[in-house]
Amino acid sequence: MYRKGQGPGVVLIPEIPGIHPAVLGLGNHLVDNGFTVAIPSLFGTPGKAITPGYAASTLARVCVTREFTAFATNAQRPVTAFLRALARDLNEHTPGKGVGVIGQCFTGGFALAAAVDDAVLAPVLSQPSVPFPLTPKQRRDAGLSDVELGVIADRAANEGLCAIGLRFSEDWMVPRDRFGTLKARLGDAFEVIEIDSSPGNPDGISRLAHSVLTDQVREVEGHPAYEARKRVVEFLTERLAP
Repeated sequence: MYRKGQGPGVVLIPEIPGIHPAVLGLGNHLVDNGFTVAIPSLFGTPGKAITPGYAASTLARVCVTREFTAFATNAQRPVTAFLRALARDLNEHTPGKGVGVIGQCFTGGFALAAAVDDAVLAPVLSQPSVPFPLTPKQRRDAGLSDVELGVIADRAANEGLCAIGLRFSEDWMVPRDRFGTLKARLGDAFEVIEIDSSPGNPDGISRLAHSVLTDQVREVEGHPAYEARKRVVEFLTERLAP
């Protein structure tokens, strides 16, 4: 478990293949912006750099692990119970009104499922890819169970809970239909940040771009991924600051 910083708490859930250097970089960026960051190691080797083979072998293992149920629709994933407990613990030991949870890629939807717990006030879904979108039903699936989504919708309607979702426009792993489902259930409480990755886009972003908050960020004002990361920090500050 990586834990660092002072200030309101943020659970940063790593993307495949694990707590790689860019995930640590995002964690340190959040620490520098005044947050206490906890990164659980759910898979992979902490600190190990990404290689195609490492990513593929990690993905193959997690796809068959019951805790993640990578292909199931309307699924209550066991790992989210652990993430809620982690969020509660972090909330008890940090200042602020509650905690944020950032999920990425394979874990993107886990952030919203964690917000079933009242301690979570700021879920961020960065390129949520589960369930893998192989069928129309999987493409529409929100990445959590209908029961969990109902709790989230109730919190949005009655408690002012808000969430952010981020994706690149051409990323087939994060279908637009998935965000459509969430927008239909949560309305204005679900803020969508979609970055243009179509051919010929003005920022030269590849149509294969996937990781909004890590490897696609360029430290240049005005770059879409840089601005998206800035908006996430702003959102966390707005929702969590005491």
